[in-house]
Amino acid sequence: MRVLITNDDGIDSPGLAALARGAVEHGWETVVAAPARESSGTSAGLTAAEDDRRIVVEERQLPGLPDVPAYAVSAHPGLIAMVATQGAFGDPPDIVLSGVNRGANVGRAVLHSGTVGAALTASINGVRAMAVSLDVGLDADVPHHWDTAVAVASGLFDRLAALPPGSVLNLNVPNAVEPDASWAEPKRAGLAEFGAVQSRVKDTDDGSIDIASVAVEGELPPGSDAAVLADGHPTVTALRSVSEDTDLEF
Repeated sequence: MRVLITNDDGIDSPGLAALARGAVEHGWETVVAAPARESSGTSAGLTAAEDDRRIVVEERQLPGLPDVPAYAVSAHPGLIAMVATQGAFGDPPDIVLSGVNRGANVGRAVLHSGTVGAALTASINGVRAMAVSLDVGLDADVPHHWDTAVAVASGLFDRLAALPPGSVLNLNVPNAVEPDASWAEPKRAGLAEFGAVQSRVKDTDDGSIDIASVAVEGELPPGSDAAVLADGHPTVTALRSVSEDTDLEF
């Protein structure tokens, strides 16, 4: 299998390199193409910084991956995934892996995630994809256990490869030192109406809008991805990209 690794945290993210190493260790032909800078919250946006109407691409070498082609792209992850399916970084990939994202992507808010947006963009172009996220919470100072997320994701690689083209999985992994035996199989869970962390408007007094991330109080929907992840277990959710609503009467 030929796999593209991308993300929305940018080319220098350690989670990106960890996921690429996991793909290489799995025996997959791997290429990395990720935003040149932070692109979180860009959904499936196709924005790019252009120079003379061309998207700037810079070759990079990722830590511990001297033989893996890697590119810093001045574009959002959705656009990177789209052009990859058209051969922008060599032969089109069979699979797109997006992550490992710094922070969980659960609930309906996955709509806004650049990590998930890249996976969904790959899917509408006929490519299997998986978004992988590490639940580090709001404390930026905690150690980030990227290899734990990759270990759980690797257990799904072969199953992802066997799914029909265009399939999408969304994996979230607790930020633990190492998975215990109960983690061998991530729990399948539905999307929550809201996640454990949400964005809130803090201040609008001075002509600007100040937005902060806050922990949501109250019980999370039982059995949802947000609730299962909060209980300390990896979750996996099958996603479907945009489609018509045939049940709506108007």
